[in-house]
Amino acid sequence: MPEAITASLEAAVTRTAETALERIAAARTSIEAIIFGQGQVVEQALITLLSGGHGLLVGVPGLAKTKLVETLGVVLGLHTRRVQFTPDLMPADILGSEVLEETVDRRRSFRFVRGPIFAQLLMADEINRASPRTQSALLQAMQEYHVSVAGERHDLPRPFHVLATQNPLEQEGTYPLPEAQLDRFLMQIDVVYPDRAAERRILIETTGDASAAPKSAMSAEDLIATQRLVRRLPVGESVIEAILDVVRLARPGEGDPAVTQHIAWGPGPRAAQALMLATRARALLGGRLSPSLDDVVALAVPVLKHRMALTFAARAEGETVSDLVARLAKRLG
Repeated sequence: MPEAITASLEAAVTRTAETALERIAAARTSIEAIIFGQGQVVEQALITLLSGGHGLLVGVPGLAKTKLVETLGVVLGLHTRRVQFTPDLMPADILGSEVLEETVDRRRSFRFVRGPIFAQLLMADEINRASPRTQSALLQAMQEYHVSVAGERHDLPRPFHVLATQNPLEQEGTYPLPEAQLDRFLMQIDVVYPDRAAERRILIETTGDASAAPKSAMSAEDLIATQRLVRRLPVGESVIEAILDVVRLARPGEGDPAVTQHIAWGPGPRAAQALMLATRARALLGGRLSPSLDDVVALAVPVLKHRMALTFAARAEGETVSDLVARLAKRLG
């Protein structure tokens, strides 16, 4: 009897995985029909959402960051809201506020009016333009999935994801994101210029009188089920050890002094958790049911780079966090 039950459970998991793989493939195809020449960006954005995390999109204006988030919302069936972050944006503009209402019989009471954060996918556009006070309003929501207003707890919808954008060039009038908030992002997704062929396709397909519209491939419930599946995927000992190696070697005092002498502070345990989830999601995105060392190597930079800082001397010498992490990741092979 136990063997029959085990076989039945394994068959159920296999069917769930096959269904999830079909949905993920359809979602990726639908997204890439709208977003051209950004295959790696699309992959990392999907990995972030399949892992149940939040993403920081970094790139110059005009690279379709906003379009990507809007497309993800439609394809994955998520209720999406967008907030344009500005220096005068207040926490209540994001979270919501209590308003005083008076009934016809002159009774007064407070009613909570929900802010745009009560969405399944929140786009925080140019997040570093808001003041630290407003940026911190997202901290509790991103980590605990609820907000507190006037002492009352308000739960956020499930799933809940934040995809924030940031312009790496224009720094005037911006506020650097604090380390505590950066650590809440599962990965930093660098959006780069498309190649010539992709830009040619953009010119032809987006400047006519008609443009393609994204098609839904999943629902919010499907995404939640897939996120559960990601957490159930088995991870081999070699992959676990590789994740521990690359995270711990990036910390001053623990890794190779030739590398760590350039690092002011390194990634914490949350980075290892994020890398573990992301490798599972990448495996599933690639049609596999278990991650490999290649997944760790491919995701080490986007998962770790925003969780580290270089020393002043390293910056003066032209070192970058990405190069250092890539150097550490190459040792895993």
